[in-house]
Amino acid sequence: MLIIGIAGGTGSGKTTVVQKIIESLPAGEVVLLPQDSYYKDSSHVPIEERQFINFDHPDAFDWTLLSKQLSMLKDGKSIEQPTYSYITCTRQPETIHIEPRDVVIVEGILALCDAKLRSQMDLKVFVDADPDERLIRVISRDVIERGRTAEMVMERYTRVLKPMHLQFIEPTKRYADLIVPQGGNNKVAIDILTMYIEKNLKLNKK
Repeated sequence: MLIIGIAGGTGSGKTTVVQKIIESLPAGEVVLLPQDSYYKDSSHVPIEERQFINFDHPDAFDWTLLSKQLSMLKDGKSIEQPTYSYITCTRQPETIHIEPRDVVIVEGILALCDAKLRSQMDLKVFVDADPDERLIRVISRDVIERGRTAEMVMERYTRVLKPMHLQFIEPTKRYADLIVPQGGNNKVAIDILTMYIEKNLKLNKK
């Protein structure tokens, strides 16, 4: 099994990179563990206070559960991946049943932040992108998918996203084995990444 961590700022193109990797490999060979699924449950927090939760801070994540489930997959055991609602800021009763596969990708803004989680990874990737490009993508995504106005997104970017990126996300770049500039548009870097995965899969199957 090959465990890959893919980190990078919000709107950097991580999801695009992951999708291109999955598309380039045989069907059913990759399991994706989105870090967003492992946000701590906030159902105990009053609804009016949930909008102030800082989802870009390391404390927002259930690192213990993510690390435990990653270990279970490595040991050949299936897991019940949690699901999370951005609308209610709560963990949902539904889970996703996941079986071990040859490649496991842990993807999220802070995927390389936790030392224990990093130690479980065979390859660590940081997807980099220009701050202006990331902001444009965030505005586009949040307006369309999360019902926010452009003004709300800009305010949140200035108040939370930018300072958290500089404090917690950008510094994890130093842990990366591979940095992918220009996000999902960097075909050469994605091809190199895919070739590395394919080579390791062949070695593991010998």
